[in-house]
Amino acid sequence: MSARTKARKRALDVLFEAEQRGMNVGDALTSRLMESGRETPLPDYSVEIVRGVVSQWRELESIIADASPDWPMKRMPSVDRNLLRIAAWEILSNDDVSVAVAIDEAVELARDLSTDDSPRFINGVLGRIAREAPALGTNSAEGMATE
Repeated sequence: MSARTKARKRALDVLFEAEQRGMNVGDALTSRLMESGRETPLPDYSVEIVRGVVSQWRELESIIADASPDWPMKRMPSVDRNLLRIAAWEILSNDDVSVAVAIDEAVELARDLSTDDSPRFINGVLGRIAREAPALGTNSAEGMATE
């Protein structure tokens, strides 16, 4: 597992924990950073992901909802919602990660951590977001930076 894959998983842990506990995500991140306990400290990329998702929360929610009109966010499994937030942020705002890598990583994490239907669902939603990304004026699908 690559360092970035581990960082994505750790960012997912923070987002998932905040949602399950009904906490503000920023507060959950601060808590994790200050009190890592037995865990290794959060990788810098995990912190970047969580802060990026938090800073663009409303925009990401709207984009994800538009890309999945038949499946409201509140009906999605929590893992799927948070994987979509992470990958959408990477697709739209992180030029250091290619669109293909962002999608593949989210699909693989869904395969390991969510329902049997989740990988295909996540792939479809992120594919739609990636196709529309150039129109949104963000990290384009042609900007295939390598990991």
